[in-house]
Amino acid sequence: MQEIDSKEKDRFEVYLDQMVVKLQSCQKDKNHKSCSACDLYFTCELRSEYVKAVYGSMSKGDTGGFEF
Repeated sequence: MQEIDSKEKDRFEVYLDQMVVKLQSCQKDKNHKSCSACDLYFTCELRSEYVKAVYGSMSKGDTGGFEF
């Protein structure tokens, strides 16, 4: 049985969730399973924003190292 995390999401996690939905929607629209299959892989603004959202979620907006 999976344990449910009862803590509320912070703004970084909420933004990451939004970016995941947008990224998955784009992949579905282009019929790709991954961004790496896309011709715009290196220049895609959506993917770039997603990566920033991942780092923001990990660092909670602080610069420097990450806590895992």
